Amino acid sequence: LAHGEQNIISKIYRILLRNIFSSMNLPSNILRFIIGAIVTLPVLSSAIDKTAFIATSRQLPLQKRTCIRSLSTSIAVAKNDDQVYAKQLCDNPRIISDRVFELDQRPVILFDGVCNLCNKGVNLALDWDPKGTLRFCALQSNVGRALLESNGRKSDDISSIVLVTQKGAYIKSDAILKISQELAPPFLPGLKPLSVIGLIAVPKFLRDIIYDGVADNRYDLMGVRDECRFDADGEFEDRFIDDALALQ
Repeated sequence: LAHGEQNIISKIYRILLRNIFSSMNLPSNILRFIIGAIVTLPVLSSAIDKTAFIATSRQLPLQKRTCIRSLSTSIAVAKNDDQVYAKQLCDNPRIISDRVFELDQRPVILFDGVCNLCNKGVNLALDWDPKGTLRFCALQSNVGRALLESNGRKSDDISSIVLVTQKGAYIKSDAILKISQELAPPFLPGLKPLSVIGLIAVPKFLRDIIYDGVADNRYDLMGVRDECRFDADGEFEDRFIDDALALQ
């Protein structure tokens, strides 16, 4: 790992261990192992530049408007100059959700589109999912907000990664471990059984304490971007949800 990434991991350790040790009485080596398994994966990726980010207002204005629009409690509400565009949106999140899975039943990962740490995690998922079993969508997009609402969450809730399937949704550590079951990193062939064991053997409340410690500090750890991520060069065209599905 680069020196900067080592510093990030060290910072995560300090934040999590301080929070966890204050409420848990477990051996420190066990906690460090669990935390290390979670926090080191995203920073291993060196492919952050493989998928482009919106750089100017001339590129895909639909995604640009969608991602930077101020969040509200309804997917059909926007501010000022986006009012006309907002009227074109479908105001029924269930209809949008049905469209997402109508012709493609692959699960969808909802991620924070402006979070650098989250985007590194997306890079890993793309690299470690050569069969393309997972799709991606920014939490801030109109489709992402509709999927949140249709699964009982607030449309502006970007506090957790979400794995959405036809049958329901998983959040926090459950989502991470469910996603891990679909990945096949070349250096860790046993990731799927380890993920299954993690779901069963490690208490959810402990897993979520660790997850929240990272998620609550994700912007401080790796920063944010002003634009949401999308597949600009078409390399992963079928892996990112088209936000046009949210239109009427």
